[in-house]
Amino acid sequence: MSDKLPVRTSQAQREGLSLLIGIVALMWVIEVVNTLDSNRLDYDGIYPRNFDRLWGVFTAPFLHVSFAHLISNTIPFLFMGAIIAIRGAARLAVVTAIVIIVGGIGTWLIAPAGASTVGASGVVFGYAAYLLTRGLFDRSVVELLIGLLVAVVWGGALLASLVPHYGISWQAHACGAVGGVIAAWALAKDRSPAPALPSASQSAGALTK
Repeated sequence: MSDKLPVRTSQAQREGLSLLIGIVALMWVIEVVNTLDSNRLDYDGIYPRNFDRLWGVFTAPFLHVSFAHLISNTIPFLFMGAIIAIRGAARLAVVTAIVIIVGGIGTWLIAPAGASTVGASGVVFGYAAYLLTRGLFDRSVVELLIGLLVAVVWGGALLASLVPHYGISWQAHACGAVGGVIAAWALAKDRSPAPALPSASQSAGALTK
């Protein structure tokens, strides 16, 4: 049994990292297609309060306006995603899905009307928020230290990106971060229900044995 545990852990890590690489590869393939198609896919992002384009919540994270935009997101996406991926493909998939849905719907609700929001930066913020807060929900010193490392390496850049800039959706960043906190809370280790307390009659019976 003890010999199988490291094998399973190693397999889970490989599966998680493979999924991460697959997601990034998909982004790059899409950007190649987008470039060859005169960047027409840029219009398939999130259009705030437009019910006919609500599906953009799911496509926006995989679209970028240029290779420079994609590269700027790929580096932190791989760095933070790898830390999540070592817990397995399922963990990475669930965290990513929660961040995309929560962050995307939040952006759809509060971003300025008339503009298409695209890019994986919202997911990057979600990953960062997940890593920064999961140690609090899991009550894990190791995870808190990992969150501190993320804050040291990327904290300044992340905070700067929350300041409104022309052409940058701070709404997507903020809502993605909210999605990351929700993911950390939803996947916390201690969210299993507490065992029921014994009734008075059971306690009395236990004392008489």
